[in-house]
Amino acid sequence: MDQGNYTQVLFFQNIKSTIPSYSSLVDEVAETLDISMDSAYRRIRGEKLLDFQEIFLLTKKFNVSIDKFFSINSSSIVFQGNQNMFGPDNFQKWMLDVLAQLEMVSSFRDKHIYFLLKDMPPWYHYFHSELAAFKFFFWKKSILYNEDIKNEQFSISNSKFPELEEISRKILKTYNKIPSTEIWNQEGIQTTLRQIELYHKMGIISDKQDTIRLYQCMFEVINHLEKMAEHGKKFLPNYEPTTDSASYDFLVNEYVLGDNTFFVKLDETKITYLNYSVIYFIGTSDKVFNDGMFKNLENLIKKSTQISLVGELERKQFFNKLRKNIQDKIDNC
Repeated sequence: MDQGNYTQVLFFQNIKSTIPSYSSLVDEVAETLDISMDSAYRRIRGEKLLDFQEIFLLTKKFNVSIDKFFSINSSSIVFQGNQNMFGPDNFQKWMLDVLAQLEMVSSFRDKHIYFLLKDMPPWYHYFHSELAAFKFFFWKKSILYNEDIKNEQFSISNSKFPELEEISRKILKTYNKIPSTEIWNQEGIQTTLRQIELYHKMGIISDKQDTIRLYQCMFEVINHLEKMAEHGKKFLPNYEPTTDSASYDFLVNEYVLGDNTFFVKLDETKITYLNYSVIYFIGTSDKVFNDGMFKNLENLIKKSTQISLVGELERKQFFNKLRKNIQDKIDNC
């Protein structure tokens, strides 16, 4: 097989990694290019080269980049992602993109998420509607600069985002289906605590009781995370884990401050999502890059302390420290 045909085979392997495990690559290709199954097989096997129109249709349909296949021996790494377009619905689009990525991961038979976090994962704020409303308000006002709330103050009773509530529930439900390993440290909750404190001091949260209630929500989130770590399972507040609940590995590493790296294993494929512009992520399925990233994660896990299922003393000590950080904020409010 010459280089062009081999590159085309790799291209289709990359496409295969983007579709759910229950989907047929040949069916997807035949439908996208409007060709017969036999013609699709010939292209997938590299027996017939794609033309430019076919490449365009495939890259558009499956959101894959052709760049790396033309520089396969170079050191370039191709990343993809969405950016803030500063429109009125930019935050809703971000939420829908998060949901789409999680649903893609969940669709695979064998999947696992690794999260090396600097900040508490965004979906844990959705455990409580009041805390979710605050984070939505903060992200829209101070990160995405939405003009519609530019001069508004935050109030638990008045700040509602009904268009985001259903998306939030779907994100939580989807994430809870995926086995996960999270690597934490004491800084994990500090960003949200500082955001609450900052808005309180600036008068953007005008009612002190709202500030206290947000801190109390953080207490409840931490209590639930501790419960999930104790069981080693994911489940929603006010529920109990079942035999079908996804596994939850909670590790603590106080030596390395995470950077919100989101890494997934899907069957034989790996994807790395890197955080930028506070809430956005760019992702790559580059094999060499991801193999190296996974080795780094494995080494970091070996140097971390597991407190899910085991390590009851360490688990109590860690979550008590987090609770003390929250209580200190309340005492100084």
